[in-house]
Amino acid sequence: MASILILAARPNGDVLPHLALLSHQVKVIPAEPAHLVSAPDSDLIMLDARGDLTSAKNLCKILTATGLSSPLIVVVTEGGMAAVTPDWGITDVILETATPAEIDARIRLALGRQAPSDDVTSRIQASGLVIDEASYSVKLHDRPLDLTFKEFELLRFLATHPSRVFTREQLLSEVWGYDYYGGTRTVDVHVRRLRAKLGDMEQLIGTVRNVGYRFNVVDNTQPATIR
Repeated sequence: MASILILAARPNGDVLPHLALLSHQVKVIPAEPAHLVSAPDSDLIMLDARGDLTSAKNLCKILTATGLSSPLIVVVTEGGMAAVTPDWGITDVILETATPAEIDARIRLALGRQAPSDDVTSRIQASGLVIDEASYSVKLHDRPLDLTFKEFELLRFLATHPSRVFTREQLLSEVWGYDYYGGTRTVDVHVRRLRAKLGDMEQLIGTVRNVGYRFNVVDNTQPATIR
């Protein structure tokens, strides 16, 4: 869970609606230079650039010029996406319509890029599987796996809850987001593809009949750990 400071261009504006569905701690203040002086500390800053792009760009430059240490993500409309350039000095950009899963992934990646210089990253290790959340890479017994975004998210979620059984509905909610309207067959399809890519280790993803799926800890390996 991260502490997030939102710089809102409009009072009581719902800058990123689906952020409220996640468990992060959120504080909102006006997107004005005067309010930055007393702004609370945060792990990450989100700036509302959905309206006045020029003002948003200037505020980004002020933040970076004052030695901003937290990642800075700009929230834009689809039309405003084209206006964001490298000279804004930001970490990432996200559409206001982003799903909970995408928002959570971008927050995680932004914080991962801020990792200490000794290159300590968040890794999940279980049963010969190494999931690097910072680089979005997966290796199985040192063999890289070529996974899609959703395949990665599904595997990561299951691996962080070893031996726990999740229904298809729970997995849809956790991985695809609350606003996903597809059926539970989506989960079955992604599990089948994941198993194919795991090859001889396809049993890592177990099926519990009439319930759902779980991550199996095999080969006498210690349960999944995060470091």
